[in-house]
Amino acid sequence: MNQRNPNLMEINLSNIPPETNSGSPADPARQIVKSEKFAPVQKLYNDIAQEIGKLFVGQEELILGSLTALFAGGHVLIESVPGLGKTLFVRTMGRVLGCECGRIQFTADLMPSDITGAPVYDMQKSEFRFRAGPVFTQFLLADEINRSPAKTHAALLEIMQEYSVTIDGTSHEVPRPFLVMATQNPLESEGTYNLPEAQLDRFMFLLKVEYPTANEEIEILKLHSQQVDLNQRLNEEVKTVTSPTELLEMIDLCSQIRIEDSLVDYINRLVRATRTWPAFHIGASPRAGLALMQSARVLAAFSGRDFATPDDVVDIALPTLRHRIQLTAEAEIEGRTCDEELGTLIRGIEVPRD
Repeated sequence: MNQRNPNLMEINLSNIPPETNSGSPADPARQIVKSEKFAPVQKLYNDIAQEIGKLFVGQEELILGSLTALFAGGHVLIESVPGLGKTLFVRTMGRVLGCECGRIQFTADLMPSDITGAPVYDMQKSEFRFRAGPVFTQFLLADEINRSPAKTHAALLEIMQEYSVTIDGTSHEVPRPFLVMATQNPLESEGTYNLPEAQLDRFMFLLKVEYPTANEEIEILKLHSQQVDLNQRLNEEVKTVTSPTELLEMIDLCSQIRIEDSLVDYINRLVRATRTWPAFHIGASPRAGLALMQSARVLAAFSGRDFATPDDVVDIALPTLRHRIQLTAEAEIEGRTCDEELGTLIRGIEVPRD
């Protein structure tokens, strides 16, 4: 995976015709206009994707969505069945980026203190000291987050928003960069809870990971059937291409991508339209507009451009909006889906041409 596919996010946007976009995948304006200032970001993205591909097969949307969220300062909610390599992906990405990784397996009896940590009594010093929980890492995999009750996964709210944990009145900061990748089983699975709207809104993207293709699954079987220790393979086959310090510099660089007022207006009209759409009971919040702007900047940087385009917004619209809206009861009874309705809505919003 040596070059970003500009329409990679359109894997789930197939119901949006090409004329919706301001340029086709072959539009020279998207491929020729480059900026030397943002070339390091594009090169870093290509290097990261290439190294991850040595152990992790396929799932380009997951790779692009996760890296976009990381560079945009957001978090990712992944909906998939077990066994599709999410833990392998997080560990591989952590190795490539030179960052620490952690994993929390959410269960029905998991307590908030099991996530954040808690004060423990030090017998030698006769005082309480804070014992950090598994959340104090840089890449956190919150596995099957919707198998725990609300009081438990709500413990992540402050961490995801403020990058800190408050225990007994004392604030403890988590290391940066910090990315939460939470997975949830399909809601119809037994023993699952609906995530509250407040927490869903904290996630920049909801990515739906599907089963691999036949060729990808054959490659997975060949690549991971030799029972070689994963730590050994990570050390020998995958190299670290950056560091947390460089990542923070690139994240700051991405924030300098130019967004014209016409594109800001387009994003605003898109988000506000979800609040009056007949099939939606709840529309997207202003945070959705911020997520669209931040992620559009990152996609532009990944392409080596110093400006964002409407295509960048459309490419990322479904993962950004699908978990922030709710269908009406009538729409659910009629068998409509959020993605279909969002596709129709996006087609109806006029795209700026200047």
